[in-house]
Amino acid sequence: MRVVVLGTGMIGNLVVCEIAKSEAVAEVLAVDGLQKNLDQCVSQANNAKVKGKLAQLNEVEGLTDVMREADIAIACLPHSLSFLAVQAAISAKCHLVDLVGSQYVEKERLNGAAQDSNVLIVPGCGVAPGIVNALAARGAELLDEADEVTMICGGLPRHPKPPLWYQVVFRLESVMKLYTRPALAAENGKIIEFPPLSGLEDIHFPEPVGACEAVITDAHSVPHTLKNKVKKIYEKTVRYKGHWTKMGVLAELGFLDEKTLNIDGIMISPQQVTTALLEPKLKSGSIEDTTVLRVIAKGKRDGETATFTWEMVDLYDRERNITSMAKTTAFPAVVVADWMARGKIADQGVLPIEQLITGEKFHAFMKELKKRGITISFNKN
Repeated sequence: MRVVVLGTGMIGNLVVCEIAKSEAVAEVLAVDGLQKNLDQCVSQANNAKVKGKLAQLNEVEGLTDVMREADIAIACLPHSLSFLAVQAAISAKCHLVDLVGSQYVEKERLNGAAQDSNVLIVPGCGVAPGIVNALAARGAELLDEADEVTMICGGLPRHPKPPLWYQVVFRLESVMKLYTRPALAAENGKIIEFPPLSGLEDIHFPEPVGACEAVITDAHSVPHTLKNKVKKIYEKTVRYKGHWTKMGVLAELGFLDEKTLNIDGIMISPQQVTTALLEPKLKSGSIEDTTVLRVIAKGKRDGETATFTWEMVDLYDRERNITSMAKTTAFPAVVVADWMARGKIADQGVLPIEQLITGEKFHAFMKELKKRGITISFNKN
């Protein structure tokens, strides 16, 4: 099997290195728009299977041409390019594992086209969306009556600094959406929408994390796929205490607005200015990070009240020198792509991970993550 990895940033680099280790993969083509990124990626992989290719990834035609050369593609691209990658994969008749889960409704509409092309498209195959989706589906699967499933996740700096107690480990673009985009959830079989920064609550994780806070954020595909299996389902994103409150003040004052203003003849949005000011502050300091996850499923099983809880506190990997966010985002995609290459997944169409990783596949998926250093505890009450 030939695999193409689209985008060789921090996460794309790790994906290239890991998928190249698969015995079912004969060649990995790393694709990026910058030669320096490709050179670094190929050097870091240090594997004869890995080749680099310079290409434009911001148009369907370029993406399609690249994917025609492969059996499986793994997209490690910005949110703005995700839908283009899905369209290109279908045109190229190439299976696609996409880290981005946004625009699910638009992607799901391409389900028939993907089936006609005999390809599988897996959107949102990272940590959140990704791992949390699989856990949410498992919770619904274990309960006879699923009343509520809460997916909680967040990337945190290992050494937080004021004033926001947060640090960006990859693209600020996707982070800014958390403060400005309405959040989709589901209640009683219907899709509902929460305003940005809704549902602020205090939350605690085991050391070295401690006290945090969380707000409701977009649950991507899950409200659509599980709305008839769970009475209430939503997602929350975690930050250290004080972060969401401060960002809420900026939002109230208009600093996160996307509508452009004319300032002395210059058209610019408040969000552009805010992003330019915040980015250097949110990218300074240690690269050491922590990823936390908790999925709680409540309902009834065998006539009795039951609660199933999965939890993860994943730290920066000193031994392999990779961030926790890179590891927990890249490895789910690598596992799914490896299974495709081995013929363990034969599905076609547009299937998010909560529809793909069920039953016995769920147990195998958890084992594969654990083998790669991602440990998730399970508790039943």
